[in-house]
Amino acid sequence: MKYSILTTAALLISGAAWAQGTLEDYNRAYGLREKYSPKSVYYSNVNPQWIEGTDCFWYIRNTPEGEEYVKVDASEKKRALLFDSNKLSASLAASTSKEIDPMQLPIRGCRVSQSLDTLRFVFEGKRWCFDITNNKLTEEGNLPAPGPQRHWMERDDEKEGAPVTSPDGKYVAFIKNDNVCVRNIKTGEEKQLSQDGTMANYYSSYIYWSPDSKYVASCRIRPTEKRYVYYVESSPADQLQPKLHKQEYAKPGDELPFKVPCIFGVEDGKRLIPSTELFSHQYELYGPIWNNDSKGITFEYNERGHKVYRVLEMSVTDGSVRPLIEEKEEKYVNYPRIYRYYLNDGKRIIWSSERDNYNHLYLYDRATASPINQITKGEWYVREVQYVDEANQQIYFSANGVNKDEDPYLIHYYRIGFDGKGMKELTPEEGMHKAWYSSDHKYLVDVYSKVDQAPVAVLRNAENGKVMMELEKADISKLTANGWKAPEVFAAKGRDGKTDMWGIVYRPSNFDASKKYPVIEYIYSGPGDQYVPKTFSPFNGYMSAIAELGFIVVQVDGMTTSFRSKEFEEVCYKNLKDSGLADHIAWLKALAQKYPYIDLDRVGIFGCSAGGQEALNAVLLHPEFYKAAYSACGCHDNRMDKIWWNELWMGYPIDDSYKACSNVENAHLLSRPLMLVVGELDDNVDPASTMQVVNALIKANKDFELVVIPGAHHTMGEAFGEHKRYDFFVRHLMGVNPPAWSEVKTGNQ
Repeated sequence: MKYSILTTAALLISGAAWAQGTLEDYNRAYGLREKYSPKSVYYSNVNPQWIEGTDCFWYIRNTPEGEEYVKVDASEKKRALLFDSNKLSASLAASTSKEIDPMQLPIRGCRVSQSLDTLRFVFEGKRWCFDITNNKLTEEGNLPAPGPQRHWMERDDEKEGAPVTSPDGKYVAFIKNDNVCVRNIKTGEEKQLSQDGTMANYYSSYIYWSPDSKYVASCRIRPTEKRYVYYVESSPADQLQPKLHKQEYAKPGDELPFKVPCIFGVEDGKRLIPSTELFSHQYELYGPIWNNDSKGITFEYNERGHKVYRVLEMSVTDGSVRPLIEEKEEKYVNYPRIYRYYLNDGKRIIWSSERDNYNHLYLYDRATASPINQITKGEWYVREVQYVDEANQQIYFSANGVNKDEDPYLIHYYRIGFDGKGMKELTPEEGMHKAWYSSDHKYLVDVYSKVDQAPVAVLRNAENGKVMMELEKADISKLTANGWKAPEVFAAKGRDGKTDMWGIVYRPSNFDASKKYPVIEYIYSGPGDQYVPKTFSPFNGYMSAIAELGFIVVQVDGMTTSFRSKEFEEVCYKNLKDSGLADHIAWLKALAQKYPYIDLDRVGIFGCSAGGQEALNAVLLHPEFYKAAYSACGCHDNRMDKIWWNELWMGYPIDDSYKACSNVENAHLLSRPLMLVVGELDDNVDPASTMQVVNALIKANKDFELVVIPGAHHTMGEAFGEHKRYDFFVRHLMGVNPPAWSEVKTGNQ
């Protein structure tokens, strides 16, 4: 193709002229992680640990001399050393015959007693107790070996719950022969409460007692056959021959278990098995939980396809089921975002919903099954509820987008009344805030920063947000002396010409505005979150070093991502191939208009997982703009990927939209350089997803590169893949032959 030849020639001329991608650039790039180490930033990374039942907390101060453990009494506004680190290190060294640096104590899992006189911690697989008052160290035995952990992809069959004792202590409930039974603790007499449990329709071992001890509730479960994914570990460390691994892995369209909540009377033998009309097409059923008055149970129903979500109540009188709250959406109910709080008065529920295009809180009346009032309202997004103060009818929560004169993704903390009145901002300074509340919620520690603003930590009054005490202000003087410069925050209009898209820009430390720079975009887009960093970090593992080779490196949140509005995110629905790329392209064009040194004829893109899917999308569907792609562990066909992510955003049942979004189906469109990377043991995205793209590319007679990392799981490529990524973009965007690997000081040899 003519344009490819011209482009390659231009790259060769450009690369030679500017001498980017040299051995010196590589060595500088690999040295950046150490040069911009977090150790270069002092008085940062404050992670307060409130001591339950007190007004005190402790944290580690990162000083130029090392780490100090300090305690703060919030009520007294006083700070002091938590313990004598010299004496603890000496005691630990004497007990273990190891050299211990008092300013770099190798301890973890620290817990401080309420009286602040005892520190417990873990060191080298053992538990230790340090008497702070008397400087006495005691070994408290070995840390128990961790038990087997269920893989996060495995479904809980609810067969392994322990017997449950009634609140009055008279009975214990358990499962026997797939049915619910109880035993009188005093007499030992057993009674079978359910009669219809079978191997193919059994009762859950998670049994719930009513508060008055008269009833038990359990779900009857109809299981389904499970899907498994198989992996071959080619090069295991402990044997010559490969190993075969098997993992449970539900995919879109697979059959799912069906649950029916049932109630049984312990004394009267009452059996209540409800009609399933209101929860007949299950993706999942959550609960049940007993109402405080023992007159019913509450459970939640997530409909398959996620267009309906209901909170349901089942009566203990007659087994009837009624809806308390119902969410209905044309595209999807964003159920992972739902917050619920069942108030202790048994009459009201605090509930979150995106029904007005933003995530907000509502107060519901259980008796009428209708909202009493909307608590929060506006063109902004509730992120998390930290605390519900029932006594004072107040809610403490975080949100983004309230302050219209700043980056809309920055999170602040607030307090508001149940009636939606008296909203008070507790963390007003511009920045991305993270707060930790005391156990009585009288105080909070607030740490805030931006990508171009070092962290500040303060102690606040949690009622009015007033700063009571300045704790730390990060010192980045050593970092800046090493040549560090903050990334630029840049906002520009997206595809609609009116909505701002926010991103960041990294430049090499030897940046020269008289040069022309190719661009690399790091992408992780799509729903579920927003991905552009908002907090301070001296080194970005995916962006800082590769920029040093002579690239402008960017990341941007476009439409299809979260926390701007429902409408903003729903662009993704049945259309994950969109990837927000139209917004990214508009944003990059605005960036290049502002900075003439940016060369939009040389734009590359890389990402992992959903980002791997999106990076390949870019060169398949937008080859006029994106000229090379590095795609790692991509979920290239949503029919091959995990069930929850894909059925939420792509819908159910499976339809032609899945096919339209498939990189396998679109592989024949490839006209740009591509490197595919996959970990052979990827337990997040089925590795076959990448191999099916490989197969389609071969059938279409397309040239590409494939890197398989033996023994690797879900990965961007590890150290080997990182070096391959550097070379790939240097070769294809700069037109430069990368230096020999033997000459590059990667630090990985």
